[in-house]
Amino acid sequence: MTGATHLPTAASAPAALAAPLARLLESTADAVQAVRSGRSLNDALARVPVALRPGVQALTFHTLRWLGSAGQVRAILAPKTPPPAVEALLLTALALLWPAGSPGQPPEPPLYAEHTLVDQAVAAARLRAPAAAGFINAVLRRFLREREAVVEQARRSPPGAYNHPLWWIERVRRDWPQDWQALLVAANRRAPMTLRVNARHGTGADYVRILGESGRLATVPDDPALHGQAVVLAEPCPVQQLPGFTEGRVSVQDAAAQRAAHLLLDGAALPPRARVLDACAAPGGKTAHLLECADLDVLALDSDAQRLVRVQDTLTREHLQATLRVGDARQPASWWDGRPFDAILLDAPCTASGIVRRHPDVRWLRRPEDIASLARVQSDLLDALWPLLAPGGRLLYATCSIFPAEGRDQIDAFLQRQPSGTALLEPQSPGHLLPSRDNGAPGSTAGSAVLQDGFFYALIRKT
Repeated sequence: MTGATHLPTAASAPAALAAPLARLLESTADAVQAVRSGRSLNDALARVPVALRPGVQALTFHTLRWLGSAGQVRAILAPKTPPPAVEALLLTALALLWPAGSPGQPPEPPLYAEHTLVDQAVAAARLRAPAAAGFINAVLRRFLREREAVVEQARRSPPGAYNHPLWWIERVRRDWPQDWQALLVAANRRAPMTLRVNARHGTGADYVRILGESGRLATVPDDPALHGQAVVLAEPCPVQQLPGFTEGRVSVQDAAAQRAAHLLLDGAALPPRARVLDACAAPGGKTAHLLECADLDVLALDSDAQRLVRVQDTLTREHLQATLRVGDARQPASWWDGRPFDAILLDAPCTASGIVRRHPDVRWLRRPEDIASLARVQSDLLDALWPLLAPGGRLLYATCSIFPAEGRDQIDAFLQRQPSGTALLEPQSPGHLLPSRDNGAPGSTAGSAVLQDGFFYALIRKT
């Protein structure tokens, strides 16, 4: 789950937010209500009219990042829970009115003047739930009058202070007792737009120069694990504005995800046209990266035929070729031809707890039991794919999760299930990469100058 969705920055937000604010707030409330009822934000945004979508996306991202604080304020000022449609609009407005630079949170400038926001929230209420317009107006104006005291009270609750569900906060605190507060704050920051330059077309430094010629500022992270191919934009932009994007010169991919192809291939001594399995391949960023790095015979497998269409679109744009197949990686008998693979990349389904910066709905959609459920799927995938690997081959297990149950604990259990000496954890395995500038988790690689997503990597060799 590494596709990037980019919130307009302070500089670019006005263009995205140019539509009438009342209409934007009404559609944002629809999206927030959808997420709170269990639907993904991507699905909710797909229902928004195209002309409104950039602005609604910006406001929805902001609201979901501050939803814990807004929820506590609502409970203080309106203890009786209003109907879902009214509450979603109220939460949206309260999140947008939350003071910038609150303790423990990254500062973000307000998107609108307070009086404008209150006025337009009331106008949106008249469109959405006319009988509630007076109620919305009264709550918002009371919040502005009493904001300092109400904010202080709201922040006494962990969800109000850290903007995650209580169970998530407690889990992160238990798993990372030294880093939990920093991790929760980092999860609320806007993610940078990071690019992967196709090595067949040049280096990251080459592309930075090209971007400079078009007036865009960017840097190449000082991280050897990225092989000089990563580029971080100073300001996000639509991919169509990236020079050479349609020709396959560059792709959007977080720096942490860019480690996968090199971890699997570097030093592997693979034969020419080595057979490589990319299990759970969609949306295809890692599939393409493997093929950018080497001439390989890649089988890209995914259980969802529609998601494989995205893989093919990526490969077509980059003029790359792989075999695409629909299949459940846990059931090799339904898709495997019996020939061993020289290398396997298993980017396993997970909670996506390491990428909530990019997908702020994830924290509100997940439930505590999801961790154990997904861990069982990951275990089944490892057990099913390991026999398909040729002796001497390597399997790279990856999740975009910060929870050890989906990373370190999962691999420890897998290695214990194997006969002694038959599965070896390679020393270059990064382990848990936390979403912080120094990636300071035990067993992690050297620090990086760019804020990366949270990931776990384990490289296992079959003897």
